[in-house]
Amino acid sequence: MAYQNFNKVKRFLCEQPLARVAYWLLKSGPGILLRKSKYIVSVAFILALPTQGFANCAVDRVLVQSGKNSASFAIEVADTEAERNKGLMFRETMPKFSGMLFVYEAPQTASFWMRNTLIPLDMLFINEVGVVTKVHSNAVPLDETPIFGGNDVFAVLELNGGLAQNLGLKEGALLQHPAFDPAIAALPCKK
Repeated sequence: MAYQNFNKVKRFLCEQPLARVAYWLLKSGPGILLRKSKYIVSVAFILALPTQGFANCAVDRVLVQSGKNSASFAIEVADTEAERNKGLMFRETMPKFSGMLFVYEAPQTASFWMRNTLIPLDMLFINEVGVVTKVHSNAVPLDETPIFGGNDVFAVLELNGGLAQNLGLKEGALLQHPAFDPAIAALPCKK
């Protein structure tokens, strides 16, 4: 299993122009790195770069791009009626860069509330192509007032309250996640 994953990573890296150099340096062994110490910093930088088509297209991660701002979140996916009904209820905390992505079978009218939800949340309402159409900030814990998201909602991303504003995530932002059909997605996952 680990060997197969290594081969997938190696194959992916070799497809990336800058990563080819890093891969060559790494496969040449520690001796080449010692002899070519000026490349060590370059290799570390290249390996630290985000790889949108790889790391950001896992089912448990979502990338949000809003202008020059972007953020990646570890998420849980709620794609069944039961999961969507429960959502983030009864949770007392949530890690800062975590959230829940509610996904529907087709675009629809959607409203959310905070019944039994103990932490403030930001809600990003998203259309079928992965564009944020509405942001509701700092939904009040335990408030049962409906929060209308729109008539063309395909997904909703819930994050910790205030995080969307702090990160500059707003209407028009793009989401990258496998739930969005790559044939029509504004920010498709790369295969």
